[in-house]
Amino acid sequence: MEDSSSFFDTITWIITIAVLLAILLPQMFKILREYERAVVFRLGKFQKTKGPGLIVLIPFIDKIERVDLRVLTINVDRQEVITKDNVTVHVDAITFFRVIDAEDAVIQVEKYIHATSMLAQTTLRSIVGQVELDELLAERDKVNKNIQEIIDRQTDPWGIKVVSVEVRDVVLPENMKRAMARQAETERERRAKVINAEGEFQAAERLVQAATMMKEAPMALQLRFLQTMTDISEENATFAFLPLPMEMLEVFKDMSGVQLPSQGNDNEDTEE
Repeated sequence: MEDSSSFFDTITWIITIAVLLAILLPQMFKILREYERAVVFRLGKFQKTKGPGLIVLIPFIDKIERVDLRVLTINVDRQEVITKDNVTVHVDAITFFRVIDAEDAVIQVEKYIHATSMLAQTTLRSIVGQVELDELLAERDKVNKNIQEIIDRQTDPWGIKVVSVEVRDVVLPENMKRAMARQAETERERRAKVINAEGEFQAAERLVQAATMMKEAPMALQLRFLQTMTDISEENATFAFLPLPMEMLEVFKDMSGVQLPSQGNDNEDTEE
């Protein structure tokens, strides 16, 4: 009977130790990944930051908060914002940030991910309200940088670094879309007219240069006249109108011997 009682006690002790080990070991040993850190609190007081790898804790006395050091992503929900020039738009954004100080991220702020998300929403609304619609559409990088700098400055005491903020989509009202389409069409027409006028100006400038050259070399005008006649002769045209050179009128005038009175002679006859 004594041997049976002793064996029963041994089994009881073994079972008790096994249960205690099953309870205590998970409390004593923790394994952290490379990108994780454990903020250790002993009896509610900050002890130290441990990890990565295997860490040893005092069961039921030490408590830990795991912190992920990887770059995290926050989607800023679409919200209605009024720009500086009183245009109502719907914008959304995405925020990239990472924890650089696990102790501050746990101690200085409650639920640092949620706090950063709320801060990103309010900052997005504030910055978009300070810019005009054209600036929001054309200078998206500048707006993103301003939002990123403001959020990063405010999250710095929390041990959080905001890597970047990207405004993903800007939804415009339908009437504004139509107005912008008309504006774009008008701008294209203006550019076409400017280009056409510039072409006309250059053509006129070239013609003036050509006329100056022909004036200095009269034979060039005759050669051009002959070239025009050659081009006309190659076409199947019934009638052709050719310009009459002014020099031919001088020839007929000399043959007739008629001199046209000058303006000066008229004035002299009048005086007499």
